[in-house]
Amino acid sequence: MESGFTSQQAMSISGLSRRQLTYWRNTGLVVPSQRTDGGHWRYTFLDLLALKTAKKLIEAGVSVQKIRKSIASLLNFLPTCTAPLRELSLVTTGDIILVLHGDTAFEALTGQEWILPVAELELEIARLHHPGKPQQVELFPDQETRDNKSTTETNSKVAARSLV
Repeated sequence: MESGFTSQQAMSISGLSRRQLTYWRNTGLVVPSQRTDGGHWRYTFLDLLALKTAKKLIEAGVSVQKIRKSIASLLNFLPTCTAPLRELSLVTTGDIILVLHGDTAFEALTGQEWILPVAELELEIARLHHPGKPQQVELFPDQETRDNKSTTETNSKVAARSLV
């Protein structure tokens, strides 16, 4: 029994057409990792992940050319990364592809780091997941709001420590 997913299965799972799969394979955007003895391509789970990632980026308004350029840049910026569409967490904002890598976020094409309040965002999401009364949270507050909140939280921690 041969492993991997056939082109037909990859089309069904990814929602792509045979023409798109063939074009992406021929142009190197997403090339299946396996080939049978008979010469048929087989897609691995990670290949399917790359197909879905590329499709989502295109649906978000990123051109295939920009995806290709971003992949080339990422291979340059991150030498240990061999398949960015499979290995990295990518998000888009407009036609910009951001890479979430470690504790940083940077633009895939330029490598420019983005300052995101990731820790604050994680804290707010954690608060939303706790049972209790519903809360409304501003996910991306302006700088003044963040500064005031930070000062309030610091004062609360100092007050709590002085009570002990």
